[in-house]
Amino acid sequence: MGMKITEDDLSGEEVVNFLKEHISEMKSVSPPESKHALDVDSLQEPSVTFWTVQEERALVGCGALKALDGGHGELKSMRTSKAHRGRGVASILLRHILNECRRRNYRRVSLETGSMPFFLPARSLYRTFGFTECAPFSDYKPDPNSVFLTLELTTTPQPVSPPKRRRARRFS
Repeated sequence: MGMKITEDDLSGEEVVNFLKEHISEMKSVSPPESKHALDVDSLQEPSVTFWTVQEERALVGCGALKALDGGHGELKSMRTSKAHRGRGVASILLRHILNECRRRNYRRVSLETGSMPFFLPARSLYRTFGFTECAPFSDYKPDPNSVFLTLELTTTPQPVSPPKRRRARRFS
């Protein structure tokens, strides 16, 4: 069984706990004035669409898209469970969200992520998809702890198929 992406209403205990873990982790690596992760209530606002990724009925990832205006969306709350990192979950979900942006005729999608080493894998993923650094957008202000990225969209949807499996690296 492969990964399944589903729009989620955040009513389940499992997803709420998954997000609480996300927020807790963000608080542990970002100063309070630089924490921009949305809480569960904010993720339930009408301007936000939230998805979960499941594999064999286990919650392995999540992500959200916040509508900023008719042509611009913001990627929010991307998270992969620790046990599933490096297995393509984020790539599959990001491709799905970018296709949704295209379906909505967004011209651009942007995001804020941390500048600290902890966020390097996320920044690398986004750059692989073509995101480039930009000035703060929406209500964000310049912040040395933040990196702002944006992607100009084409109308061509990208396949959502899983990436080729890489061999797991073992560390001793």
